[in-house]
Amino acid sequence: MAEPAKIVSAISGAASAIPGLVWGFRLHSDGSAEALPIDKPIEFSHDGRLWLHFNLTDARARPWIAESSLPQLARDLLLSKDTFQQLHVIDDCVYGVFSDLVRDIESPTEETAFLRFAMTERFLVSGRHQALCSADAARRVLEGGYRVENVAALLEKIVDEVADTMDRMADKIGQDIDGIEERIAADQAKPEMRRSLSRLRRTCVRLHRQLTGLRILFHRLDLKSPENIPPGLRLHAAKLAQRLDGLDHDIVELRERSRLLEEELHFKTEEESNRHLHTLSIVTTLLLPPTLITGVFGMNTKGLPLTDVETGFLWAMGLMACSIALAYFFMRRMGILR
Repeated sequence: MAEPAKIVSAISGAASAIPGLVWGFRLHSDGSAEALPIDKPIEFSHDGRLWLHFNLTDARARPWIAESSLPQLARDLLLSKDTFQQLHVIDDCVYGVFSDLVRDIESPTEETAFLRFAMTERFLVSGRHQALCSADAARRVLEGGYRVENVAALLEKIVDEVADTMDRMADKIGQDIDGIEERIAADQAKPEMRRSLSRLRRTCVRLHRQLTGLRILFHRLDLKSPENIPPGLRLHAAKLAQRLDGLDHDIVELRERSRLLEEELHFKTEEESNRHLHTLSIVTTLLLPPTLITGVFGMNTKGLPLTDVETGFLWAMGLMACSIALAYFFMRRMGILR
């Protein structure tokens, strides 16, 4: 494991702008953050701490990361394409992969991507293949004057932003579910509501899967955190895990609500279909006797009644009306009509 000083000496030789860098911050001793220009060389001998965030789809960034003196396992994970959440601690380095929501131009999407990071006492090197909500939100709060004591506090802030993004999405899901529930209670159910509920339920399933993996990581870190981790790398794992637990509980409740509403909507649709079928069955039953009479008088045989009677058509219509009335009273007596 390379010491922090060795990491500095290994990457301080960069005489030009760092390739593939999305943004960089220097964290001063008073907790303030200074945004660094990405098109100019970065001074590594400064007494502050650095956060370097890379676009890993930029092929130029990969050699720079590979040649740094971060631990080999941390470099391998930064450059890998692993799609599961993980958190590792070795000597003086914490590294891992967190799941996050992809950021659109103005708002988060429901698509999931991964933030990769490696953290020493003086550096936080992170990277992503798609624009992520948490990293961008952490950048904006630093630019707004937010203070962090060390790189561990910065990583905690990034995880907090992951939770904040999911919390806002959960609030929006809850509002959508409330609106659908009110319409169902008011008997204003529409077919498109089932599609909306299915979409909301899928979103809850994705968020629950993402939160479950993340909270397990911090529960494990809280239970197995090595005592020899430097103070600047110690994460408040229990606090983060507690917040993620509460958020996951809310997401699970929303998922169950959407499932129950989907079932209720299904039952209402079935009930309406049954009413239509019941009405159709009654109409069919009432028309069976006159259909039989019509069929009898339509036979081309001799000796049919009323064939020589001037008012035969009226008698036939009367018979059909009487047959409908008899069928109606019969169904009323049998309890079919209510």
